[in-house]
Amino acid sequence: MNRIDACRPAAVLVAMTLAWSGAATPVRAQSEEADREAVLSVLDRLFDGMRMSDSAMVGSVFHPSAQLIGTAQRDGSPVVSFIPIQRFVTAVGNATGEWNEPYWDPIVQIRDNLATVWTDYAFYLDGEFSHCGVDAFMLARTEAGWKIVSLADTRQADGCELPPQRD
Repeated sequence: MNRIDACRPAAVLVAMTLAWSGAATPVRAQSEEADREAVLSVLDRLFDGMRMSDSAMVGSVFHPSAQLIGTAQRDGSPVVSFIPIQRFVTAVGNATGEWNEPYWDPIVQIRDNLATVWTDYAFYLDGEFSHCGVDAFMLARTEAGWKIVSLADTRQADGCELPPQRD
């Protein structure tokens, strides 16, 4: 065996490794973008359901064991409240006005079957500004798709950043 023949297996291995690593990057990027879009579509479905007072739509995005956690300041002290998911879903269905909660600049992180989204929001009741803050979502991938397992938010009425104007 000459020197060139002895190097062929190594050259083939290097070429295959480079080809596979180059091919994996676009596939992984496509998969990550698909997951990101799927996660954000859950949020869009939640907020669409809130605007339409559609409790079935809102309920469909939550895992049955989901928790809602609200944080705020009262009389200068931090307050944390826990709201059962079914109470929130019922409240959406019984809303007497339109609940509109635009969000912007979401920061999405996904690893395996867990996703988090941190995003600014503003809440409007019948077109009138009510409050703003940050929504922190935790989602889990289930056999039925991504489901919200936890939603925590901050709430403030003053010093709010409002959503950018959309065309």
